[in-house]
Amino acid sequence: MVLNAIRETVPPSPHLPPSHPDSPWGLVTAFTVIGLWAVSLVWLLQLDLVAVPVFWLVPLFFGRVFLHTGLFITAHDAMHGSVYGANRKLNDAVGTLAVGLYALLPYQKLCTKHWQHHRTPATAEDPDFYMGEHRRWFPWYACFMGNYLKGRESVPMIVGINGVFYGLMWLGQVPVANLLLFWMGPLVLSSVQLFYFGIFLPHRRPVTGYTNRHRTMSNNFSPLWSFLSCYHFGYHWEHHEYPYLPWYKLALAHAVVSRRRSL
Repeated sequence: MVLNAIRETVPPSPHLPPSHPDSPWGLVTAFTVIGLWAVSLVWLLQLDLVAVPVFWLVPLFFGRVFLHTGLFITAHDAMHGSVYGANRKLNDAVGTLAVGLYALLPYQKLCTKHWQHHRTPATAEDPDFYMGEHRRWFPWYACFMGNYLKGRESVPMIVGINGVFYGLMWLGQVPVANLLLFWMGPLVLSSVQLFYFGIFLPHRRPVTGYTNRHRTMSNNFSPLWSFLSCYHFGYHWEHHEYPYLPWYKLALAHAVVSRRRSL
């Protein structure tokens, strides 16, 4: 498979527990996220919004944003072979499903671009990097989204999302407010969440310049806030240093690295 040729082989760290490719936990975690996303969507699209107090709609909305972000994080883990490394076909099938549910995105093309990002982080060759004003997030976000939505390859996604939206509205009789609040809104906001915590904050150029080969940094959030902010994706140096680790092991990696640096 072409994707296997562009994935880097990184030796496990002697300071961290080994990552077992045949462990089922990656699959269990992936299907838990996908299952919660699907069940919550089916339930909330049928919800009578008039009968629900406004103060309940806020956590329901942000819960959907969090689960939608989880779809992309699951696909991202699959790109690194950490959903189920013992069976790459199954691993990539889960990634394809997750990123398809996220926004009908092409898994293989995303995988190619993502590994290009890992090979050339924060350079002109990095498809995720913005060579303009590094300290302003919105121009970078607009450039980032434009890079992934430009050209003919974005047409199937745009047509597909519109088809699902109007199909659910006309044929499924789903209220527009429910679609916007629990599907389209979380899709848009999750893209901001992924970009801000997973690209902008870790890869923006420090005042003193980059200080490591990954040209990235990690935040100092607590494990709980790190999880809630973006599934530990803010522990970004650890992700680049140990790309074989799934998202739920990054907090441990961050703790180990921080302890070593403090000695």
